[in-house]
Amino acid sequence: MLEDPRTRYPQPPQPNQEQPMPGDTDEMRPYPDHGEHSYKGSGKLEGCAAIITGADSGIGRAVAIAYAREGADVLIAYYNEDDDAEETRKWVEKAGRRCVLMRGDIKEEAHCQSIIETAIDEFGRLDVLVNNAAHQAVFEKLEDITAEEWNVTLATNLSAMFFLCKAAVPHMKPGSSIINTSSINATDPSPGLLAYAMTKGAIANFSAGLSGLLADEGIRVNSVAPGPIWTPLIPSTMPDEKVKNFGKSTPIGRAGQPAELAPAYVYLASDDASYVTGAVIPVTGGRTML
Repeated sequence: MLEDPRTRYPQPPQPNQEQPMPGDTDEMRPYPDHGEHSYKGSGKLEGCAAIITGADSGIGRAVAIAYAREGADVLIAYYNEDDDAEETRKWVEKAGRRCVLMRGDIKEEAHCQSIIETAIDEFGRLDVLVNNAAHQAVFEKLEDITAEEWNVTLATNLSAMFFLCKAAVPHMKPGSSIINTSSINATDPSPGLLAYAMTKGAIANFSAGLSGLLADEGIRVNSVAPGPIWTPLIPSTMPDEKVKNFGKSTPIGRAGQPAELAPAYVYLASDDASYVTGAVIPVTGGRTML
C-alpha cells in the first residue's frame, strides 16, 4: 500500500530543542527514522565492502543500515560521536554484516589514508566510498564568518573528499562506485549557510569532473543532493525558529527523514545504476534544482 508523502512522517512544527554541535540523535524530537524497522534489503550489494563517512548518525546511519541489509560490510568513519557510532554498528551487525568503527578527524590527510588502509586490511576490498560527513554553521552576516570557520568547512567538506578519493581509487576495481553527498544548496543556496552551500556546489562539480577521469577505469562517481533532512545538524546548528519550521517550505510540507535518502545511495552503488555516472540525484521534498 502506497503512502501519502505529505503525512508519511511528522510535519512541522517541531518542538523547541537546542543542542551543542555536532548534535546527539537521542536528544532529537521527533526521533529520526533511519530505516531501522522499515528498510528491507534484496542482496543488491552482496559481498561488497563500503566506507561511509559521517555514518554515526543522520543520512550516513541510514545508508549504513541499508548497505548492511543489502549484503555489504561497512566501515563507519566518524568524528567523536561514540554513542551514535555504536548505535549504528549495532544495526549493521544485527543485519549479519561486519562493521568497523574509525574515530578521527577527516580534515587530516593521514587519517583519510588510514581509513582506506583499514578498510582494505579488514575487508580485503573496497567497492563503495560514500563521502557524506559535513560541517555546517549558520551566520547572518558575512563579517561573522571567521577565517577558521571558513577553513574548517572547506577542509571537512571538500579536502577530506579529495583525500579519501585519491587514497581509495587505487584499490577500487571496475564496477566500484564513489558517491558524494551534495545538497539542494548546490543550486539554491541558503544565505545563512554561505560557506556550507558553496562547498555543496563544489561537491557536485567535483563529482561530475571525477566521473570523467575514472570512466575508463570502470569506476562510477555520482552525488546525492538532499533537501531539508531531519538530522542532528539541524537542532545543533540552526536557531530555534528555523528548527521549529524546518522543512515546512518544501512542496511536500515537511522535513525529509534519513531513511528516505538511503535508497538513492543503494541505487547508485548497485549494478542497477551501471549506466549512471556524473549524475546528481535530488531528494529534496519537491524543491527543484536548476
